[in-house]
Amino acid sequence: MTDPQPAARALVEEAVRRELTIGTAESLTGGALAAALVDVPGASACFEGGVVSYSNHVKTEVLGVPARLLAERGSVDPDVALAMAEGARRRLGTDWAVSTTGVAGPAPHDGKAVGTVYLGIAGPTGSAVHELAATGTRAAIRADAVRVSLERLAAAMRLPANSQ
Repeated sequence: MTDPQPAARALVEEAVRRELTIGTAESLTGGALAAALVDVPGASACFEGGVVSYSNHVKTEVLGVPARLLAERGSVDPDVALAMAEGARRRLGTDWAVSTTGVAGPAPHDGKAVGTVYLGIAGPTGSAVHELAATGTRAAIRADAVRVSLERLAAAMRLPANSQ
């Protein structure tokens, strides 16, 4: 299990340097992503907030994930991750948002294997989804999802506005 704090520090530094705001939408990580960000001194200069959308009800009612998408594909899906990130960005009014959805175990969920993780990123240059095939314990899978989410968002934020 890797420590997410170096990635969180790098993301906060990048956001503050660029005067960008960020938000989160979490299912799999249950607030751990937001917690990693606010553990960084100075995070209040860029972090607006997050939505822990563990249930499909919150995904649809708060984040605007289409109920039909959830019904057809389940919550562990790349398009759900994108819709979560886009919904968080819209609802929180941020420049960038990142989302997490996946299966940490102990059993498969929505027909997806333990360790299947989707990370959504939404920003002014567009949206993207990343798949992570995590291994290990439930805690390790969740920690890896947090760390990789932070790294992917920091990388996306460094791109020129016309290249994503």
